[in-house]
Formats: sequence, structure tokens, C-alpha cells
Amino acid sequence: MIMKKLTLTLAFLAAFIGELMAQDTIPLSFQEAVRIGLSQNIDYRKLLNQQEVLRMERLNAQFNHLPRVNLSNDAFRQIGQQFQQVEGELIVTNEINNIITGRINASMPIFNGLRRINNTQAGKSFEDAGKNAIERAKQEVMFNIAQQYLQVLLDEELYKIALENLENQKRQLEQIEGFVEAGLRTLSDLYNQKSEVARLEVVALNAKIQWETDLWTLAETLQLGPNILPKLEDVSLERHESDWLQLPLDELYFTAASERKDLKQVELLEHASKKMLSAAKATYLPQLNAFFNYNTFFTSLDERTFSNQFFTIFPQRSFGFSLTVPIFNNFENRAFVTRSKMEFYNQQLDRTALERRISQEVKLAYENFKAAIKREEATQSQLAAAVEAQTAISERFRLGVSDFVDLAQANQQLVTAQSDYAQAQYTLYFQEVILKFALGILEVGEG
Repeated sequence: MIMKKLTLTLAFLAAFIGELMAQDTIPLSFQEAVRIGLSQNIDYRKLLNQQEVLRMERLNAQFNHLPRVNLSNDAFRQIGQQFQQVEGELIVTNEINNIITGRINASMPIFNGLRRINNTQAGKSFEDAGKNAIERAKQEVMFNIAQQYLQVLLDEELYKIALENLENQKRQLEQIEGFVEAGLRTLSDLYNQKSEVARLEVVALNAKIQWETDLWTLAETLQLGPNILPKLEDVSLERHESDWLQLPLDELYFTAASERKDLKQVELLEHASKKMLSAAKATYLPQLNAFFNYNTFFTSLDERTFSNQFFTIFPQRSFGFSLTVPIFNNFENRAFVTRSKMEFYNQQLDRTALERRISQEVKLAYENFKAAIKREEATQSQLAAAVEAQTAISERFRLGVSDFVDLAQANQQLVTAQSDYAQAQYTLYFQEVILKFALGILEVGEG
């Protein structure tokens, strides 16, 4: 019954693997993965679209320093009583009157409590904040892709280790079969080894499924399309000294404070909110505007020509100044100022919280990077010792000095050491990426 269940499990896993392997594959480097990720990431593309809005709002604030000019005209018909003044008398007649009017209006603020200046500065800060948000979004896309990319490479390496271990145990099984035939080993050793080989087949298949699953997740992140899986290029895991580990934490904090794009973003948003608050307070002050109006019309009740009426007889011009003093506006101005003030205070809170979080992220990434170096060194020594132990016990087993339990334990320790060392290598590589991301110096496209 156990063998039957094992056979069914292997058949199911093999079918699943076969379906996954039917996907088309394309070669893909880390730089290409980042490029594709940026072009396909929805949040990043939304930020690019939003940036165009911020640019136009900044231009709008700048052009508000110029006069506003509008041209309008009306053409309509009046049917019914028409009033005309002729020689001092008011004559009422029932007529059809066709009327055409034209107007040109121009206005320009002279003083509005520095509102235009503050709006212009705020618009510039909002646009710059958006640019920093885009740069940080690039780094976040690269960081997420790097995490998935390295996980797939690690899964592939673990699968190779599982396959290598499986092949070694198959050769060990052949050796034990020979020992049993020669009477040097018991049947229990043979059955134990067959059970171990069957178990390792399942382990290898599980490792392959994990590899393919994470590969599919990366393909989905990159939105490569249906039935397409990437074939990833390896990254260099060669160790090199990092200059960042030679610096004290205070300098790393300073670097993060000057390089983190999200911190620059919230600082610019705080500055913009402050300017918007100043612009809101300008509604409390009087406003002085200059204006110019040009009006004319044509009526069918007048027998003179359209050109004579519209351009010569009826045009009127007016120009001057308009002073508006706010006295009582149902607390609309106060509500506007209060909203702006709360937005400014909230931006201050966001900046303080981000500064605290950045310091924590830098310290954690720094300590984890150092720990990853020690772990890589320790697992390298562990692997070397496991190789020596497995070689020695295999020889003792061949000579009949050690039993099967010792050999199985040595094999398991070797596989564990190989897996731990592979994980330590990729963890060390990724920890440096994490540190650069925390410092805000992760260059998009590096790998």
C-alpha cells in the first residue's frame, strides 16, 4: 500500500512537472528583467502618468502670473415687444430683433497676499516630489525583482543539489546490491537504501516544483505573457569587500538621509504643504485686480450695416481696478486654511515617521549584512567538514566498519551543508542589495 501511494505521488508530480516544462522559455538577464519590470509595473506607470498632471499644475501656477483674457459672443433672436427711443419718445413695437454681441475681458491680479507666488513654489515642490517618487519606485521594482530573481536561482541550485544527492544514492544502492550478493551486507541495508532513494526522488521533485513555482511567480511579475517562462542567467556570487561595512553607522545614516528618494519626496511635500498653507491664509487679505472690458453688439432693428454697428457705433471700453475685501464668507476661508494647516501637520508627521523608519532599516540591513558574511564563512567550513566526514564514512562502510545508519547520517549532513552553503551565498548577495536599498543608492539595472 505504501509503495502504491508513493507511485501515485510520483506520477502526479511528474505530470505536473511535465506541464510546467511545456512552457516556452526565453533567456533573461537581471538587467533585462528590471527593464521589463519597469515597463510592465502598473504602480510605476501610474506614477509616470501622475507626473504629467503635476507638471501641468506647475505650469498652471506659473502662468497665473499673467493676465487672463477671454473672448465671448452671443447670437440670439428676440420676438415680441421691442423698446426704442426715438426723438425723446419711447416707442414700443412688436418686432423680431436679431442681436449679435461680442465681448473681450481681461483681468490681472495686482495683489492677492502673495498667493500666486506661494502656489507657484508649491507646484514646483509637488512636481519635484513626484520625480523623487518615480526614482524610489524604480528602486522598489528592482528590489522586488532582485528578490524573486535570486530566489529562482537559489531554487535551481537546491534542485541541482537534490538531483546530485539522488544520483549518488542510486550509485550507493547499486554498490549495496553488490555487497548483498557477495554476502557482505544484509537485506535490511538494501531495503533501507531503496527507501532512501525513493524518498530522495520525492525531495528532488518537490525542489523542482518549488523552482518552477517561483519561476512562474517571476514571470507573472514581469507579465511575460501566457506560456512564457524566463531562463535566468546566473549572477556572480564571488565575495568582495564592501566599502559600506567599513563605515560607522552614523555615516550610513547620513548617507541614507541624503540619498533616500522617498525622504526627499516627503520633505518636498512638506515644503509644498507649507506654501499651500501660506496661499490659503492669503484669502484673509484684500485682493486688488486690474481689468479691461470691450463690449459691442449688432441689432437688426437698426438699419445701419453690421460692420458699422459692431465696429464703429456700439463698441464700449471700460478699464480700471477692482478691490475685494473679505468680511464674512460663511467660514469658507477658515475651513480652507484649517484643511491646509492639517495637511501641513500631517506631512510633518510623515517625515518624522519616515526618518525613524529609515534609521531602523539602515541599522537592520547593516547588522544582517555582517551576519550574512559570518554565516557564509561558517557554512563554507561546515560544507568542507561534511565532505570529509562523508568520504571517510563511505570508505568505512565499504570496508564493513560502519553501519548503514552512520552512512545515511553522513549523506544527510552533506546535503544539508550543501543547501546551507548555497542559501548563505545567495543570502549574502541579497543582503548587500538590501543595504543599498535601505541607503537609497541602489542603481537601477545593476546586478
